[in-house]
Amino acid sequence: MGSIIPLRSEPKTSSRSLKSLQRLVADDLAEVNTLILERMGSRAPLVPELAGHIIAAGGKRMRPMLTIASSKLCGHTGKRHVILAACVEFIHTATLLHDDVVDESGLRRGNATANFLWGNQASVLVGDYLFTRAFQLMVEDGSLKVLDILANASAVIAEGEILQLSTNNEPETSEDAYLEVIGSKTAALFAAASRIGAVISNRSQAEEEALESHGRNLGIAFQLVDDALDYTAREETLGKAVGDDFREGKITLPTILAFWRGNTADREFWHRTLADRNQTENDLAHAISLLETTKALTDTIERARHYGAIARDALGIFPNGPIKDAMLEAVDFCIDRAH
Repeated sequence: MGSIIPLRSEPKTSSRSLKSLQRLVADDLAEVNTLILERMGSRAPLVPELAGHIIAAGGKRMRPMLTIASSKLCGHTGKRHVILAACVEFIHTATLLHDDVVDESGLRRGNATANFLWGNQASVLVGDYLFTRAFQLMVEDGSLKVLDILANASAVIAEGEILQLSTNNEPETSEDAYLEVIGSKTAALFAAASRIGAVISNRSQAEEEALESHGRNLGIAFQLVDDALDYTAREETLGKAVGDDFREGKITLPTILAFWRGNTADREFWHRTLADRNQTENDLAHAISLLETTKALTDTIERARHYGAIARDALGIFPNGPIKDAMLEAVDFCIDRAH
């Protein structure tokens, strides 16, 4: 859904934020949080302790907010969206636990990761537990169509994790290969979280597809901006140490663009620092310099604007109103975080 809009720079608009959307979904999101706390209960004390640690670490709750917002946009009046928004957050939290184990990460949003505190085994098993909780919520909802959408998204996310293994610490990764990874790991759940709002509201296939397009393209834009922010943001904005992706040897779009645009010496630098993980004190500053001179950061944001434009266009099928305005502003906010 949505037309392709030519890439172009847009002026920074400081008034863009998530506040309008957060205000409109606040009551429902509070119910989601209550439900999450209830369903984290277990005979094994480690489950609520470990899961509570990662949930309490913060985050924008973009995925459950998308489920609530899309449901409101489609006129849903029941409470199914609360159950399914909690389900979406459980899936997301489970994938974060697994991600940190696979990536051997020690920090998330500036806090020690669960695997650092409790070990890999506990993190993997609690992640599995949260997945089962998510599927229990899907069954409680009772819709085979919703179950199909969220189960498929879960499978695609897992597939994306496997695909990422082929790009780990590999500077020669292509842009297409990277987009395939984030399309699976990040955008798939954004898409599913948005689409189910139309499904539970019994809206048309066209509206389902529009919301799926909105979520998918917003998810890609969101991840690309995160990629750029790792090299440009202040730590209080990013929620983690600037340069963490670089230090962990993560391959993201900025480094991919800089690698292919660089000369032989530049490519040797990326091989040493990302593939071999042989880094010195001044390497991060040099990496940022290369990202700037090759315009890799600028073009990453321009690509994010491209996907953001498609996400905005996808909402064109819906009537104007406060919730649509807030969803459009949320797209702009996700892009403008880069400034």
